[in-house]
Amino acid sequence: MTDFLTIEHVSKQFGGLRAVNQVSFRLEPQALAAIIGPNGAGKTTLFNLIAGALSPTTGTVHFHGKAIRGPLDACRRGIARTFQNVRLFHRMTVLENVLVGMSDTSFFHAALRLPRVVDQERLRMKRAYYLLEDVGLEKYAATPAGEIPFGRQRLLEIARALALQPQLLLLDEPAAGLNRTETTALAVLIRRIHAKGIAVLLIEHDMQMVMRLVEQVIVLDEGQKIAEGTPEIVRADPRVCAAYLGTPVDSPDTGRQDTGGPTIGAPVC
Repeated sequence: MTDFLTIEHVSKQFGGLRAVNQVSFRLEPQALAAIIGPNGAGKTTLFNLIAGALSPTTGTVHFHGKAIRGPLDACRRGIARTFQNVRLFHRMTVLENVLVGMSDTSFFHAALRLPRVVDQERLRMKRAYYLLEDVGLEKYAATPAGEIPFGRQRLLEIARALALQPQLLLLDEPAAGLNRTETTALAVLIRRIHAKGIAVLLIEHDMQMVMRLVEQVIVLDEGQKIAEGTPEIVRADPRVCAAYLGTPVDSPDTGRQDTGGPTIGAPVC
């Protein structure tokens, strides 16, 4: 059986900085996993390598046994992603943002309004509305994306990524900026996406969410993988406690935990 996602001895050098250093791990087709680590650990760089936005300095990133050759290749082969900082077309409607990734019809065929093209357009519209319903944004379909609340913009990014019909969904800090109610709803959505057969890999600082949600955790520190396993195994690893998790401190403003980096709902070390 061909491997799903395989990262083998991957390093990425930026001048004198090695942002990712000899990282290796694998994901199965039904993975629900997270990459965690302190700021500057190399998490987003690793995401960019998986999504084809960067090429490894050394090592290999393989999807279904073949090396990823750039972001378009990654998309065509079934890898979709969201970003740490929301990237939407703010003047386009919520529905139009979802439709952006769906069209593969040439301008010539679209201009002729061939029956086949019209049918394809109707199908894409139905799919887009379905995706909006799935993330709870159907009532915002005609609203410019820049005018909906921030938490819903994050949901729109997920809907737009799902429009690519991915096999692997990469979520870069999807809970950033969300309150606890929104984060709980996000976790339910991620479980629902995973239940449909889509592998999910997320970067996240909210340890309460991570430890309750995922089945596999990869921990980075200073560009290196220092631990990997189930949440229970990672929680008990002294290297993780020393490098990242630390002692939680209650935040009086939000009720969430503040350790200067991750947010933790309960002691994990």
